[in-house]
Amino acid sequence: MLDQSTICAISTSPGTGAIAVIRLSGSEAISIADKIFRSPNKKKKLAEQLANTLHFGQIINNGEVIDEAVAALFRRPHSFTGEDIVEISCHGSLFIQQKILEVLVENGARLARAGEFTQRAFLNGKMDLSQAEAVADVIASSSAAAHKLALNQMRGGFSKEINELRDQLLHFTAMVELELDFAEEDVEFANRSELRKLAVKVEELLRKLKNSFQLGNAIKNGIPVAIVGETNVGKSTLLNALLNEDKAIVSDIHGTTRDVIEDVVNIHGTAFRFFDTAGLRETVDHIESLGIERTYHKLSEATIVLLVVDTLNPYPVVKERIGKIRKRITTGQHLIIVANKIDTGKPETIQQLDNLELQENEKRVFLSAKEKRNFESLVDLMTHAVNTDALGQEDVIVSNARHYEILKNAHEAIERVLNGLDTGITGDFLSQDIRECLHYLGEITGEITTHEVLGHIFKNFCIGK
Repeated sequence: MLDQSTICAISTSPGTGAIAVIRLSGSEAISIADKIFRSPNKKKKLAEQLANTLHFGQIINNGEVIDEAVAALFRRPHSFTGEDIVEISCHGSLFIQQKILEVLVENGARLARAGEFTQRAFLNGKMDLSQAEAVADVIASSSAAAHKLALNQMRGGFSKEINELRDQLLHFTAMVELELDFAEEDVEFANRSELRKLAVKVEELLRKLKNSFQLGNAIKNGIPVAIVGETNVGKSTLLNALLNEDKAIVSDIHGTTRDVIEDVVNIHGTAFRFFDTAGLRETVDHIESLGIERTYHKLSEATIVLLVVDTLNPYPVVKERIGKIRKRITTGQHLIIVANKIDTGKPETIQQLDNLELQENEKRVFLSAKEKRNFESLVDLMTHAVNTDALGQEDVIVSNARHYEILKNAHEAIERVLNGLDTGITGDFLSQDIRECLHYLGEITGEITTHEVLGHIFKNFCIGK
């Protein structure tokens, strides 16, 4: 049941700033604000004012002025939460912020829990659960690509796809269950060939959404890029150049990097998560061997693999290393062969690398990490590999781990429907599998949910949202 109390919280970032916004939401929001708000002529009452208006005045407590502020008035149901809302814009002093909160609580409000404003928006039907989750992703987005994904979901792009599937499946399950009521008369309300066409369409879309999670999760948390290669080929120098700081130790001593070094950098609006790995070579050193094992693990997790090769080495040595890494590249991964040290490399090695026949999803670039020569070419290859600019506002990409798990379950259920149609199972079993798929789809939008799930989702929000 929806808590009817009036809640308040600071909605701007913690700390001191030019201004701060304190949000008040609930049935008593306006009357509580009126108790502490005084207009310049001392006659204006917020309760008598129109919705979506701003009002300048003072925040007072027992006749004492706390601050001059602007009160923004929003009336239910046309507000973020669907309730009456007053947002007080005051000066950003920590003392002022806490004093206003204290006075609001004294006058009948209570402090909001994490994510409670957005939770009320969901419970009041202002947005579905997937849109509510996207609010947190918009706030947390650290790149243009992550922001684009979250904004599309918040606008309801993902929900629209899911709801269209549910509507069509609901129609067919109703027809199948109607058949059960007339089982003795041997009638067929749900055309099996039409149902199969729909099930195929649903299966394809669920598979597409499920498979998009790899890209969506990478964009949200940073595209994973593994920097691999033999020892002393310039991997750490390349990482430092990409990060524009001396993150990794650079040395002529083989095996200097023994563990994975990780960092994130925003390049042209996309976050890339780089992993500088231990150099690949035969070794009896136990610690270095563990580092090499981790190198292969990070290689398997990466969306982009930067294989750094040293053009000072003879071409057969370089080609052998490329061949070994190629065997580990899987579908969906991008391999970029980085021919390093072109300022001092062997011309014959550089020439033969230039003539090397590339496979699908492979690119090559010639550069000097130390001198930062031809560096933009590498950056271009990485950004084109993920091509987040090609994502339009209508593209639906899954980036939420909860949604991914539910989509996997829904996909398994619709596959059982298809198998059932092929084997001619009875309508009651068919209806059960369709309803299971519907149940999972409803969990995404919040049509089917529990207080435990809601509590887990909204606890990860900031307090004022």
